[in-house]
Amino acid sequence: MPLLRLAFACLALLASPGALRAADAIARLGLTINGLKPGLEEAVRSGLTLQQYRDRAVSEAQLRRLVARGEEEIVATLEAWGHYSGVVEGRITPNSTGSFDVVFEVDPGDPTLVTNSRVSIDGDAAKVPAVASALEAFVPKVGERFDHAQYEASKTAIEKALADAGFLGAKRVTHRVEVNSARRSADIALAWDAGPRYRFGPTKISGGQFRPELLDRFMPWREGDDYSSQQLLDMQQRLVGADYFSTVTVQPHLEKAVDLAVPVDVELTPAKRDIYSAALYASTDRGAGVDFSVQRRWLNDRGHKGQAEFDLAQKLKAVELSYRIPLPGTRQRMLSFAGTYRDEETESSISQTEKLAANVSRKWGGFTSVYGLQFLSGDFEIGSEDGNSSLFFFEGALTRSRADQPAFARRGYSYNLSARVTPTEALSDTRFASLDLEVKWLRALGIDTRLILRGEVGVMTVDDFDLLPPELRFFAGGDRSIRGFGYEAIGSRNEAGDVIGGDRLAEGTIELEHYWRRGFGAALFVDAGDAFLGKDFVLHVGAGVGVRWKSPVGVLRLDLAYPVEAIDASGWQIHFNIGPDF
Repeated sequence: MPLLRLAFACLALLASPGALRAADAIARLGLTINGLKPGLEEAVRSGLTLQQYRDRAVSEAQLRRLVARGEEEIVATLEAWGHYSGVVEGRITPNSTGSFDVVFEVDPGDPTLVTNSRVSIDGDAAKVPAVASALEAFVPKVGERFDHAQYEASKTAIEKALADAGFLGAKRVTHRVEVNSARRSADIALAWDAGPRYRFGPTKISGGQFRPELLDRFMPWREGDDYSSQQLLDMQQRLVGADYFSTVTVQPHLEKAVDLAVPVDVELTPAKRDIYSAALYASTDRGAGVDFSVQRRWLNDRGHKGQAEFDLAQKLKAVELSYRIPLPGTRQRMLSFAGTYRDEETESSISQTEKLAANVSRKWGGFTSVYGLQFLSGDFEIGSEDGNSSLFFFEGALTRSRADQPAFARRGYSYNLSARVTPTEALSDTRFASLDLEVKWLRALGIDTRLILRGEVGVMTVDDFDLLPPELRFFAGGDRSIRGFGYEAIGSRNEAGDVIGGDRLAEGTIELEHYWRRGFGAALFVDAGDAFLGKDFVLHVGAGVGVRWKSPVGVLRLDLAYPVEAIDASGWQIHFNIGPDF
């Protein structure tokens, strides 16, 4: 009986999924490739059918067929990389796991070099900048290794440039590559007959809810201009970016071209006219709150927009009403009028202000620029000092942000350059000018680690600093500034010891994040800097650790920070916020 129980126990153990996985792992096919440099070896491995059988049970006879096939596949990859005299020999030996080791000995030989290259386009097409650039960029060039992938990609790039520039009837009249394996040389001959250049014909826009003159602003061409597929894409992107339509289709009809004029149909479907959004949030800077907004995508057939936004939190109450008008032209400009009421409490101040603003915004080449006039008025209390002021000033900003993923970036950067200046003494209790630059940079280090760097510098000149409301002064400290300190708790101090901000700002952050399974991770960080008056710089340093979670709407950050270098520090601080990296 004990022997019978032992036999059943062994059978149960062998039948368990863990045991089966262990057995599969033991009988693993080995694969070694000798004689190649890393890049070429990686290409050879990726082209081997044998790779698919490394975790499968395979007989010796089947394996011999796979090895013979592998030798042919390696030769094909070598030729694609310009090695036409390569020699491959494969061998099979049993290994200690009960499977086999496969070893390929490869001598790639000397590479085949391009000795002559004639790439040309007949007609005026070669003078078009985009086409000329594609011709200039053609590789491989004379003296370089003949690479099939480079050759095909360069040929495709030229044909795409011709089509994009309107040479829709371009034909390849010469297509020849002569390879002499004995001399290890390649002779390239490519030629195109570009034919005539097509033009834009009539454009028909249907389905839009606006006046024709408004929709014409989105069209980057006029009838008779040279045809360009890039301009078709530009128009589609402009219409989508305007946020008026749920679907946008821009369709050229090449088959209906008359006298080289291509007609274009644009079909639009209006989007839902009203947008309602609400979000709950919590942060140590503002406390718990709710953000609610109502947006009217268009108010009339001229494309005017309206929006009301309410932000209600423990330390912030804000209401903003805005009215936006698209401006004439094709440069995606918008004129905005806004009125804002803001009641905010920070570690160093309390303020109630009203603001009227008129500005023009524009998006171009990945940049967003905003410039206009603002009038700010209100009461404020900074420390034990009360104030009231009215200021009329010009404000401009230039921003750019890029990230490979919206919610959790592995590569990205952003910068924001802003300037303010009072153009006249009228309507202003004091004159001032300020400049501020904030930069953020993020890179992934391997699969699970990210490095984040952030910096901000600001400078200001002002006639009477005491008349500036808190939102125009420089402060530091808080969730997105120097952690380990309260929100806007860092700045120069008055005689009573109260923080009053500064006319200078310098701060920076270095942060390292590492993530594990299910989106959870940890962070180490150091923040440093100061907001100060004149040359009264005092270094403040905060350091700590944090917990990270990749939520659907961005990274959730819970940090515990300590003021390593400080004046009147208040000990450990907890910081919490959630949102995208950029």
